[in-house]
Amino acid sequence: MPNNRNVFSSFARWRRRAASRAVHRGWAWVRESGAVTAQHPGRLRFGRIGTGTRLAFPQGTVFGEPWIVLGEHCVIGEQVTLTAGMMPGLDLGPDPILTLGDGVVLGRGSHVIADTTVTIGPDTYCGPYVYITSTNHSYDDPHEPVGKQWPRMEPVEIGPGCWIGTGAVVLPGARLGRNVVVAAGAVVRGEVPDHAVVAGAPARVVRSWDPDRGWQPPLRTPAPVPIPAGVTSEQLLALARLEESPGTG
Repeated sequence: MPNNRNVFSSFARWRRRAASRAVHRGWAWVRESGAVTAQHPGRLRFGRIGTGTRLAFPQGTVFGEPWIVLGEHCVIGEQVTLTAGMMPGLDLGPDPILTLGDGVVLGRGSHVIADTTVTIGPDTYCGPYVYITSTNHSYDDPHEPVGKQWPRMEPVEIGPGCWIGTGAVVLPGARLGRNVVVAAGAVVRGEVPDHAVVAGAPARVVRSWDPDRGWQPPLRTPAPVPIPAGVTSEQLLALARLEESPGTG
């Protein structure tokens, strides 16, 4: 006859596994249902949301949607904040305030705060927790709390093809050129030329592209080998597994 303790223990394990599966299936359904797309915008009414663009659930703070334009095939991670204007309910005029080009990626927990115009060019990728803002607190009056002083606002423009690393901050008035790399944790202000790598706080150019001499200073690692035309990701994965298998020469 089975021991009662073993029976109850087996039942408890089964119940826990069943509950875990149910929770994961339920959360997957919630995430899928709560995602925002052009076909399923939910309560959000953006000025435009392009085909293939998706805002993962749960979203962060979103307001001023009529003045937010999202291009096609953008990927916007969980808890990303997108705001146009200083607060909800304002009339911001006829033109967009916040514009994301086609193929923009905003990593989890990122913030894009557009009190005046912010433009992010196509195919720009942002890692998690990037902060892009057109507004900064002023502290002109030494007798008034900083938070109560009227902020300064300057447009922000990020060119196409940029990569902005985790935790980077892009300040009001910043203008990034094409294919700029911003290192993780950098604080960017002012103008950054095309094909530059910036790092630090405040950020400074640490590497740039010269048409005659290439990257200066030279890259320390060789360029990655491009994937041959016609090779699928599944074939690459199968090849990697084969190379990792014991006994292969």
